[in-house]
Amino acid sequence: MSKNIKKIAVMTSGGDAPGMNAAIRSVARTCAYYNIECVGIYRGYEGMIEGDFIELTARNVKGIINKGGTVLKSARSKEFRTKEGRQKAYDALKAANVDALVTIGGDGTFTGALIFNQEFNFPVMGIPGTIDNDIFGTSHTLGYDTALNTVVEAIDKIRDTASSHNRLFFVEVMGRDVGHIALNVGVGAGAEEILIPEEDLGLDRLLESLRRSKKSGKSSSIVVVAEGDKIGKNVFELKDYVEENMTEYEVRVSVLGHMQRGGSPSCFDRVLASRMGVKAVESLLEGKSNYMVGLLNDKIDLTPLEQAVKGKSKINEELIRVSDIMTT
Repeated sequence: MSKNIKKIAVMTSGGDAPGMNAAIRSVARTCAYYNIECVGIYRGYEGMIEGDFIELTARNVKGIINKGGTVLKSARSKEFRTKEGRQKAYDALKAANVDALVTIGGDGTFTGALIFNQEFNFPVMGIPGTIDNDIFGTSHTLGYDTALNTVVEAIDKIRDTASSHNRLFFVEVMGRDVGHIALNVGVGAGAEEILIPEEDLGLDRLLESLRRSKKSGKSSSIVVVAEGDKIGKNVFELKDYVEENMTEYEVRVSVLGHMQRGGSPSCFDRVLASRMGVKAVESLLEGKSNYMVGLLNDKIDLTPLEQAVKGKSKINEELIRVSDIMTT
């Protein structure tokens, strides 16, 4: 273990995700286990610049493993994007005698950490926290599993009212660049169609699919739409198009929005956060830096931050095939 690291800081940045608090707790308690001091940084990089720190001990992180959001708060920082802002952040960390940093977040968070390390040779370690699961180097990001469960539960309830009124529901879920949430919840909730950025179904094929469902005897349909799907400008345009061409359906739109980010983290996310927090601290104490902790083949492993930022997560092709069969 490195004798140079005596105090580690942890922060959350970007969009919040269930499991972030469990990761904060894990970092703090792992530090306590190794007799290392730990501080939390409020409001991400903005708080780092301002020196808004709090001591974290094994005891004052109790009772947060089950909480959604982040107790350290999150914010986006324009100032940190400047050399002057990053210099202020470095000076604040050195003034607090912080020797290494654990950042919990997504692409933007890791990009900031990567630049910060390159400019100041400051040890950094990343933990992926985003419900979109769009980070290269891990099969699961923190919050992804919880978001899936939240969305499936919502769609199950929407289906009750859809079947009661012979309605077609377009349900928009998060996923601006990737369709991981839409694909998984679509299969899990038994959706009649799934629209994701990676697969351009096209308006004509969408109508054909819906007509086939109608002809097979289905009185209602659920179409799960990732917000980044390219078929229409937005989900409301899709609604209007279907209404014009399939007058037999009452069409409704449900945009789940930020409710997908909230809620108590699932057991999976709590355990994953605990494993990632331990790995992040131990890796720093081993003298490693500029890595992201990830889950690969059910093992916690490290991916260089640069690869995590520049790489692209891939959609599950086998699950696309399954969804095609299930929507028959």
